[in-house]
Amino acid sequence: MGDRFVGITVMPEFIQTETVNGLLDNIERRTRATAVATSPYVMEPAGESTGGREPPIDAGAGSVRLLDRPLWGKRELFVRTAPSFAPDPGRYAGLRYQPSAPTALTASQGPLVAQFVAEAKRRGLKVYFQVQAAIPPGYRVQFGGPQDDDAPRLPDGSVPPRRVDKNGSLASPHILDYGAALLGDLAAAYPQIDGFRIDWPEYPPYTLDDWFLDFSSHAKAVATRLNIDAGRLQGDALALRRRLHEGDIAPLAGLFDNPVMRQLHTLKAALVEALLARYRAALDSAGARDKELMPNAFPPPWSRLSGFDYGRAAAHSSSISVKLYTMHWPMMVHFAAEVMRGSKNRAAQQMAMLLDIVDSEPLGTLKDWRYPEPDEPHPVSLGSQKRKIATARREAGNTPVNALAHSYGPVDDFRQRLKAAWDASDGRVWINRYGYLSDAKLDVIGDVTSP
Repeated sequence: MGDRFVGITVMPEFIQTETVNGLLDNIERRTRATAVATSPYVMEPAGESTGGREPPIDAGAGSVRLLDRPLWGKRELFVRTAPSFAPDPGRYAGLRYQPSAPTALTASQGPLVAQFVAEAKRRGLKVYFQVQAAIPPGYRVQFGGPQDDDAPRLPDGSVPPRRVDKNGSLASPHILDYGAALLGDLAAAYPQIDGFRIDWPEYPPYTLDDWFLDFSSHAKAVATRLNIDAGRLQGDALALRRRLHEGDIAPLAGLFDNPVMRQLHTLKAALVEALLARYRAALDSAGARDKELMPNAFPPPWSRLSGFDYGRAAAHSSSISVKLYTMHWPMMVHFAAEVMRGSKNRAAQQMAMLLDIVDSEPLGTLKDWRYPEPDEPHPVSLGSQKRKIATARREAGNTPVNALAHSYGPVDDFRQRLKAAWDASDGRVWINRYGYLSDAKLDVIGDVTSP
């Protein structure tokens, strides 16, 4: 086994509610973690009309989720956020997207994030910030998004009607300019941190429509530069998408070898690599060459749909974290299959095999594929999780790969999934998120990852 790496994602609201030292004491005593990640914002409770749900609702499917660690005494609530720091306006001069302005919440609670960073470093932990790759202002998934002409487009020119993420087009120069400025700003504001976890630096393939992005004007211009006939690809993609929506499951068996999907992957992979290269260069030019760049990515073969090419990304990454968000996988099968008229059950079975999430006969009906309740094991095999990490490690070459396990779910199921991730990654794991880590699960982390 290689160097032991155990990271835990701790969102700032738990620093606020559990205190800096109380939270770090609990993590260190129970888990023997070597790293923590947080984000540059602070939070407060809000009304339903003025805030977003915590935990996130995931396009409606995640409404079953409840926090294991209450916030302000509640396991679900509505919240609003503010930056934890005062952005440097000069870094964003002339840009379409601007950072959120500091508020009274920034002044009263923002210093806690800097205190957390300093104390974690004093204790010998590595500290990272997680930011969004393509959702200005970039601090948190729910609070942000692109302007209309920077949104990714389907082959018919529309924006997908159902989206879990709020990513802008990775080809938009406005999105890239903002992301580059944000990283430089944060590196200057928090010089002690070790690096950045970049979330969703791809086209997250939550729905069938997501597979067919991106035909925005920005992306089509890049396609032309890649010698891809953007007009022809757009027409062919529109026809394939229509076949699937009409219930034709035949294309699923050879989906990744389909010429349309191969060209789409070529385009998306180029956009993903360009984004990572731009962000790496932005840190270097800001005097932050020492800061790690650590993208979070969908696992193979979902990466064939998202555009994340592990080999190409590795050239710009300190390490790559592979998302084992297994509660999402049945939801994603459901979202993709439910739009296929007349073939929903067969489509769900076919997709489960295509995406390699089962080791035996897949569940039989569409209704079986759903977001698991908090006390339900996740209906995906441990073998599939190990295979995905093994494939990612092979494709990434010499760049380290971390298994990014999710803490949502019952304790025993979490233990089994974490053990699979730990073994397959050769002892390099991140655990997302602290809000679902009861003390019992924190103890599991310590047990599974003991040297």
